[in-house]
Amino acid sequence: MRRHRQAKIVATLGPSVSSEKSIRSLFEAGADVFRLNFSHGTHKDHASRIAAVRSIERETKRPLGILTDLQGPKLRIGAFINGEVTLKSGSTLKLDLDPSPGDASRVSLPHKEIFSILSKQTAILLDDGKLRLRVVKTGKDYVITEVINGGKLSDHKGVNVPNVILPIPPLDNKDRQDLKFALKNGVDYIGLSFIQSTKDIIQVRKIVGKRASILSKLEKPTAIEHLKGIIEESDAVMVARGDLGVELPPEDIPSLQKQIIRECQKQGKPVVVATQMLESMIQNPSPTRAEASDVATAIYDGADAVMLSAETAIGDYPVQAVKMMDRIIQRVEKDPEFWSITETGHQNPEANAPDAITAAARQVAHTISASTIVTYTTSGSTALRAARGRPDVPILCITKNIDTARRLALSWGVQCVIAEDVKNFSGMVNKANGLAKEYGFALTSDRIVITAGVPFGTPGATNILRISKVN
Repeated sequence: MRRHRQAKIVATLGPSVSSEKSIRSLFEAGADVFRLNFSHGTHKDHASRIAAVRSIERETKRPLGILTDLQGPKLRIGAFINGEVTLKSGSTLKLDLDPSPGDASRVSLPHKEIFSILSKQTAILLDDGKLRLRVVKTGKDYVITEVINGGKLSDHKGVNVPNVILPIPPLDNKDRQDLKFALKNGVDYIGLSFIQSTKDIIQVRKIVGKRASILSKLEKPTAIEHLKGIIEESDAVMVARGDLGVELPPEDIPSLQKQIIRECQKQGKPVVVATQMLESMIQNPSPTRAEASDVATAIYDGADAVMLSAETAIGDYPVQAVKMMDRIIQRVEKDPEFWSITETGHQNPEANAPDAITAAARQVAHTISASTIVTYTTSGSTALRAARGRPDVPILCITKNIDTARRLALSWGVQCVIAEDVKNFSGMVNKANGLAKEYGFALTSDRIVITAGVPFGTPGATNILRISKVN
């Protein structure tokens, strides 16, 4: 079951990978978490994929995470009479509530709440930023815009309004139905799209409760303005560089990626870097050198996980894409420079017993060349602390809670085994030794470092550190 790397791989399921056999191939290639993109596919499709992942999990005895990615309240224009138009720079385009098909002079924008926040000079982007408009006149239910950057525009393309907080809820009717389905089917992470502020997360948290973790996707500049608070309210974060890059200049994205990862590390929250990582592998069996470098950069930056989207969902080489990502991660993690960078960015422990014990475990493991750090956890907090410390050995997490184990599948360096709680010190040591050896984390005579809490099974009570020699 062991992965010989610390960073994790998220693979998106879709038409190219839908059967249990094909999903198993992705798992064997290195996928740790499986993403369901609810912008596409039916509930029946997703239910089948969830069942396949859980079957593989039972067969391999390795907890696997499932991320449901909600579509979110994305703005879209209406349709055109002939399916598409060509907008010329300098021409005008009216956006209104009229549902009838449009032409090169007007088209429907069926989001009445948006018109109240549009003012003169406001920029409007269409089709992932390929076309740019500027508002020149406003009305109660329409705006007149000047086409700044023209081009072809077809039915139902997306609309972005940069640097404006849109008066729309975090979930639309479709999202609510998808969320209900996802929670009923026991997914581990709910991916929230187009988060604008902490209020969006708090609102969804009231619905989700403790049934799943919330992963906030950073796709809008307004989210960056509330970055610290959004990370505090989230269980995990995604750097969604595609949508983020629509409203921000491309040159801003690399530094933002680093900023987001640093803040997530500071708060001990898993962070995923996503979008266009190995995009050429949708059609080709190998990536460009620039793409390989992009994946490597995310690992050097300290990401917990990197994600494949269309590469596995609709690509011609899904298994090869996962294998390539696995190879890149392993190569980076063998580089002494990676560990030098990791050490430089190491976060200091907080002034409490669990953090002190976890920091000590990291240092002890390095000093005595231990083969692994073994953590006992109920809620996952102990394992998350260990991951935040970025030790140079794997973290074997022992937990009785399958939900905890599945959510930790996203966390850097953590690999989980399901086992019952221990009753005493000798049981703690014996179980840690036996499982570390059984699952390939240690050999006979290797030393391991164990952390746990007394009373055993108490969430967040890490207060023991033990060094043990495997027999």
